[in-house]
Amino acid sequence: MQLTRHTDYALRVLIHLAVSPTGRATIPEIADSYGLSRNHLMKVVHHLSKGNFIATQRGRGGGFTLARPPEAIMLGDVIRHTETDMNLADCGGCALRSACGLSGILKAATAAFLAVLDQHSLVDAARDKAGLAALIAALPSLPSSSSDACAQPALT
Repeated sequence: MQLTRHTDYALRVLIHLAVSPTGRATIPEIADSYGLSRNHLMKVVHHLSKGNFIATQRGRGGGFTLARPPEAIMLGDVIRHTETDMNLADCGGCALRSACGLSGILKAATAAFLAVLDQHSLVDAARDKAGLAALIAALPSLPSSSSDACAQPALT
């Protein structure tokens, strides 16, 4: 299973906020740090706001912060919110569907994947706060691109 770019960006935003000394960030700040498309990041931030993961503030001094403490943001909830299709295979039109057990196995695998993520919060993902903050601070300020290509590897 591979998570979408949307989910990748959402997790980066949340981790960035969790380790930020001010707890606040802006779209240009994150987009330029990671070389991400500002337009795509705007959609990600809006979606995270709709899911009550972040709180946004417009205008001068605006930006966004975590809407809840990091220990209250479960990774499984973030993945469910950002991934539109968790099906590992499209078995709907398959001629073998009525006798094949694969769809049940894949559903169980997805459930197990999400069960592990449900045991971990944003605190776990940002456990090495000092190390992550140092890596983020060392990122070159790249002009954000208009494409959705990711210039920097995801933080893991």
